[in-house]
Amino acid sequence: MENKYQLPTYHKFPLVINKGKGAYVFDEKGDKYLDFYGGHAVALIGHCHPKVVKAVTKQLNKLIFYSNVVYNDQRAQVAKALVNLAPNAFSSVFFCNSGTEANETALKLAKKYTGKDEVISFEGSFHGRTVGALSVTGSDKYKKNVGNLLSSVKFAKLGDIKSVEKIITPNTAAIIVEAIQSIAGVNVADPTFYKELKKLAKTNGTVLIYDEVQTGLGRCGKMFFGELVGCMPDMITMAKGIAGGLPAGAVLVSEKIAKSVENGDQGCTFGGGPVVCSAILATLDVIKKEKLWEKAEKYGNKLKDKISQFPRVLGICGEGLLLGIKLEVPAKNIQAKLLAKYVITGTSDNPNVLRIMPPLTITGKEVSIFLNELNQALKD
Repeated sequence: MENKYQLPTYHKFPLVINKGKGAYVFDEKGDKYLDFYGGHAVALIGHCHPKVVKAVTKQLNKLIFYSNVVYNDQRAQVAKALVNLAPNAFSSVFFCNSGTEANETALKLAKKYTGKDEVISFEGSFHGRTVGALSVTGSDKYKKNVGNLLSSVKFAKLGDIKSVEKIITPNTAAIIVEAIQSIAGVNVADPTFYKELKKLAKTNGTVLIYDEVQTGLGRCGKMFFGELVGCMPDMITMAKGIAGGLPAGAVLVSEKIAKSVENGDQGCTFGGGPVVCSAILATLDVIKKEKLWEKAEKYGNKLKDKISQFPRVLGICGEGLLLGIKLEVPAKNIQAKLLAKYVITGTSDNPNVLRIMPPLTITGKEVSIFLNELNQALKD
């Protein structure tokens, strides 16, 4: 029925998933799958977390929606919670519905703040599918047949600060960097690169934006990627798992940029709706109380250590529970073998990289199950 009535824009697993709990999803026959993909890293705290379900259900019975033209208790609480969660450099938050909207917003605010037009991004990056976000996406694969995109965008090489120095100009408004290039094959630069990038941006009066749509809120082993590399940007964009599975995005904005924003500079009808905000609030509460960034670091290190010893594995990249497994064989072949064993994983634009983004709430038992199945799949 989906194939008949939905635009054919997705290559889908041969599964009908209609239930989820924790690190597992269930198909229409009741078969249980260990989910190490999380629906594009959305299941940050697992599927149908009881605290999120409770909070959303309570809010649904109270008020489903009213726009930002009025004040709301849920929006106020979650705005405060996000700002308090972030380092002191950030003073405000803007709510939207997705990662691509968050990135568009950050770019727009950067241009307003600096009065400049040019943007620097990086080869291999992915920032979204709307025109502005697609313009700063560093992969031609996603731009085929789209036509004219923003022309004031230049691309450097992740990890190569000299490639940035060559193209930055007095008219560069923003540098946007996907903290870890997930879809490209889980590429990450050395921490010194991000520090040099910050220094270069500051020298040129340029706004530095971290796209943390996948890395943020504990997945990389710290609450935010900047804490991992010891260098914070001027804005952080978030989405994916921020609302426990409901569609939401947010931009954390530094105080200096927030002071330049005026009424009418930006808007989003559904951004910061009460139901979504109740879900974000519950998600943040789970992350903080359970210190899930510590679990991400612990199990991420265990996965790296064990998998590096498996046959056909050339290496492992990434941080925390956003990992790419570099293989001697096509990743899609191993992905298919794992799916047959009721384990869901992801691939990437690098045909030999298998991606895993499990919930931060996974247990040691679930990690062991995954390791056993992956080891067997690589041996067969």
